[in-house]
Amino acid sequence: MTDKKQNFIVRTITGVLFVAILVTCFFRAQSMIMLFALITGLTIWEFGRLVNEWDDIQINRFISTVAGVYFFLAMAGYCTGMAASPTVFIPYLITIIYLIISELFMKAPNPVNNWAYTMLSQMYIALPLSTINLLAFQTGEEGQYNALLPLSIFIFLWVNDTGAYCVGSLIGKHKLFPRVSPGKTWEGSVGGGLLVLVAAAVIGWLTNGETASLSIPVWMGLGLVVVVFGTLGDLVESMFKRTLGVKDSGNILPGHGGMLDRFDSSLMAIPAAVVYLFTLSLF
Repeated sequence: MTDKKQNFIVRTITGVLFVAILVTCFFRAQSMIMLFALITGLTIWEFGRLVNEWDDIQINRFISTVAGVYFFLAMAGYCTGMAASPTVFIPYLITIIYLIISELFMKAPNPVNNWAYTMLSQMYIALPLSTINLLAFQTGEEGQYNALLPLSIFIFLWVNDTGAYCVGSLIGKHKLFPRVSPGKTWEGSVGGGLLVLVAAAVIGWLTNGETASLSIPVWMGLGLVVVVFGTLGDLVESMFKRTLGVKDSGNILPGHGGMLDRFDSSLMAIPAAVVYLFTLSLF
C-alpha cells in the first residue's frame, strides 16, 4: 500500500469519526457544551505551543487555556440561565488582568509580544467558539436548547469544503488567494458556495420555517455568511501557519492536522452567523 493511499484511508476514517462524534454530541445540550469546552481548551493549548516556539515569546499556556475554557463555560451558563448574573464573568476578567500584570515580574525579553499572543488566544479562539452558545440557547425561551442552528454551521462548512474541493479539482484555474493558500480557486469557492445555498434551502424547506423562525431565504443568507467567513477563517489560519513556518498546526487528528486546522473556518463563521441573525433581529 502506497503512503498516499494509506494517508487517504487514515484521513477518511478520522473524518468519519470526527463528524460522527460532533453530530452525536449535538443531540444533548450537556454533551455539546462539554465537547466544545474541550475543543476550546485543546485549541488554545495548541495555539500556545505554536507561538511559544518563536524566539522571545513565552505565553502562559496553562492559565490561558484555563481562562478560555472558563469563558466558554461561563457563556454557556449565562445563555442557559444557570448563571443568572453577568458576575459569572468576573473570574475570567480577573484572570486576564493577572496575565497582563504578571509580565511585570517575568523579566521576559519581549513582554509586549507575550501580551499580544495571550490576548490573541482569547480573541481568536475562546471568544468565537463561545458564541456557539448564543446560537444554541438564544433561539426561543431562556435556556431552551436548539441543536439545528449550531449544527447547521458545521453542515454548511462541510458542504462548502466538499463542493470547493470537487469543483476546484475539476475546473479550478483562477487562484483565490495564492499568497496564503495556493490550492484554493475562485471556481472552487463559487461551486462550494452554490452547493451550500442548495443545502440551506433544503434545511429551510424541511423545517418549514419553524426552527428559530427562519424562512428559506434567511437560511440561504445564513449559508452564504458561513461560506464567506468560513473561507476567510481558513485563509487567516493559513496565514498564521505561513508566518510560523509550519504545515500543520498539530497532529492530534491523524490525516487532518491539529485543532486549529480542523476548526479554523468555524472561528470566523460562528460569530459571523451570530451577527447575521442578530442583525435580522431573529434572537
